[in-house]
This record gives sequence, C-alpha cells and structure tokens, in this order.
Amino acid sequence: MRKYFELDKLGTNYKTEFMAGLTTFLAMAYILFVNPEMLSLAGVEGLPEGTGMDRGAVFTATAIAAAVGSLMMGIVARYPIVLAPGMGLNAFFAYTVVLTYGIPWETALSGVLASGIIFLFITVIGLREKIINTIPQNLKLAVGAGIGFFIAFIGFKNAGIIVADDATLITLGSLSDPLVLLAVFGLIVAVILLSKGIKGGIFYSMIATSIVGMIFGLVPKITGINDVVGAVPSIAPTFGQAFLNFGNIFTIEMLIVILTFLFVDFFDTAGTLVAVANQAGLMKDNKLPRASRALIADSTATVVGATVGTSTTTAYVESTTGVGVGGRSGLTAVFAALFFILALFFSPLLNVVTPQVTASALIIVGVLMSTALKQIEWDKFEIAVPAFFVIIAMPLTSSIATGIAIGFIFYPITMLMAGRIKEVHPMIYGMFVIFILYFAFLT
Repeated sequence: MRKYFELDKLGTNYKTEFMAGLTTFLAMAYILFVNPEMLSLAGVEGLPEGTGMDRGAVFTATAIAAAVGSLMMGIVARYPIVLAPGMGLNAFFAYTVVLTYGIPWETALSGVLASGIIFLFITVIGLREKIINTIPQNLKLAVGAGIGFFIAFIGFKNAGIIVADDATLITLGSLSDPLVLLAVFGLIVAVILLSKGIKGGIFYSMIATSIVGMIFGLVPKITGINDVVGAVPSIAPTFGQAFLNFGNIFTIEMLIVILTFLFVDFFDTAGTLVAVANQAGLMKDNKLPRASRALIADSTATVVGATVGTSTTTAYVESTTGVGVGGRSGLTAVFAALFFILALFFSPLLNVVTPQVTASALIIVGVLMSTALKQIEWDKFEIAVPAFFVIIAMPLTSSIATGIAIGFIFYPITMLMAGRIKEVHPMIYGMFVIFILYFAFLT
C-alpha cells in the first residue's frame, strides 16, 4: 500500500495522511447536517407534506455519496481530494428546482442522475475538459460568486436575520427573538474561529451553537447516549427514486435543470482539482496527472449519490485543509471516507442541528465563494454587465438557473457590441438560443 500511494516519493507517511484525512473531514463535516436541512426544505414553513425529502434518508445518502466518491478519488485517482454533495448544487436542487419550479424531488433526483451519466460519458471520451475551456472565465467566476450570495441569502433567511416585508420585500428580522440571536451567536463564533485560522471552524461553530441552544432551551436537549449514537437511518424513502422517475426528465424545463447541474459541477470540480493539486505540488507542467481518473471519480460519485438519494456530489475545496497539514496522497481521501462511514451512526444529532444552527455554515460558505469577485474583469463593461446580472439575479430570483441564463444571454450581446465577437465560442450562441426559449416558454 505504501508503494501504491507513493508515500515515500511524496514525502509523507501513514500518520500524516491519517491526520490530513481527519482534518479534511472536520472541515467539511457540516455537510452531513446542512444537506439534509437543505433538501428537506426544513427552513420553509407551510409546505405540503412530501415537498421536501426525508432528512434521515438524505443524511445517510450524503455520507454514502461522500464515502464512495472519496474512496474512488483516493484509490483510483490517488489524490488527497474529498468529495461530498456540493453546496450551491443542493441549494439549486431544493430552492429552485423543487420549491420554485414545482418539480417533485423524485424527478429532480433523476435530473442529477442524468447529469452524472452525461458527465461520465463525456469524461471517458475526453470531451469534458474541452467543454470547460469553451466557457468564458469571467462567467465561471460570476457563477461561483452568485451561488455564494444565494447560499448566504438562504442562511440569513433560515436564521430569521432577514424576513419578508410588504413594503421593501425583505428587511431585518427581530433581534430580540432568541432563535435569531442564537443564529447570530453561531455566525460570530464561526467568524472568530476562521479568522484565527482554525481548521474546521464551521463545524465547531455548529457544535458551540447547538450547546448554547440546548442550555437556553432553544434546541432539543441531549439527554443520553441514544441522542448521540443510533441506528443508521433507512434510505428506503429515496433509494432508486432517480431511476423510477427517469422518464419524467424529457422536457425543456428539465433540460435547463440538467444543464445547470452540469454547468455548476463542471467548474466546482475543475476549480477544486486545480486548487488542491497546486497547493499539494502535484501539478506537472501546469497539467494535472490522472485528471481523467479524478473526473471519473467525481462523475461516478454523482451517479451513486443520485441513486441513494442526494444532490450532485463534487470535489470540496476544504480538501486544502488536509493538504495544509501534510496530506499528499490518496490515503488522505481514503481516511476521510472512513470518517464519513463512521458518521453514519451519529444521525440522532440531526434533531439538535436546527436551521438556526446551520445558518452560520451557509453564510460563511457564501462568503468564501464570493471571493471569486476579485478576479472578474470589472473594468471592461462588456464583461461587467453579464457578470453582474448573473450575480445579482441568483439571490433576487431565488434561482441559480435564472442567473446563469441571464448571463449567457447578455454575454454574446455585449461582446458583439464591443467588437469582440470572435472571442465568443459557437457553443455560447447555442446556450443563448436555449435560454431565450427558456424565458419565452417556461417563465
């Protein structure tokens, strides 16, 4: 095993890889609780029964998808990169596809499955990397930042920090409400921990918020071991639904949904692979060795995740925390996968992790994703217009797909008027037509 993972060549050892895997797991363990909150639409009141997914099943599906994806990344691609259901993609799934479009979550899972199968196919034939290169870099950055704003918006809303208002649409919530104050406390703790450079700060802030919530009677209390450790929740409510409802995806609306899943996961994974590999010193001649294996691991994890019952699985930039403590080989991902398997037995904690507890995670992830803003060419008006529309439209319309659509419509227009039409790839024109039809017939 030491030889297979090239531990000596990479200057690492079993102990370092174990600590790197544990560090990465702690940095992203919040997804085990945030993802069920998101996909169950726990923060939304007054919904008909069955609109959101079963929290217990999603918890189990999240851990399984993360474990399988990370094992494949570690063993097949041999990279210290950990996978799990992606933030942003889960928000799109729950708040845009299910809540805004009114598409049943079962059909939405079929869309995730379809995107994973397409990913796997175009990765095997070598087309995935070529497609990535056709999308303008500025639009990629705008999409990432826009999703960050959208996720943060959901966090503020779930926490009650912002509420609906008849006159101004939204306004500041009641800061005298104990539940709002609990969410604010969690946010402050997360900011302090991450400002101090403490790895896993988001996860630790959720623990601190839960404890304070229990002390003041704002969240259910832990009264015994059964409130911490328990049987693995059944995935029966979600398992196989993606296949059973696959026949419902052949509509224009679902085509837009699948394209969005594809689009966002394209750049989540590609960006994370490059970022982590660069930090670990694994890039060779500005290229990523075994890139196709890494992309196959990502695609397969999405298919597995959709099968068991969760939104798109993708590579996590939190993997850089493991690299930061010395992780260099695929063993880092393997150890992280084992921790996700172990986490399956801690599902009772879902009762403690309320929307107020997870709010800080959503807001901080939004902050981290919005850092892409600094790389956009704001001084060029033909770039600034579509980028701005992408970013502002996502939170204002509660739709990632709408933000992407508006950006792809305005980009070729502004580039044409600026005399830069030759820089626009033909595929962008195809997207332009698709999104025009989307607004004409589906909105």
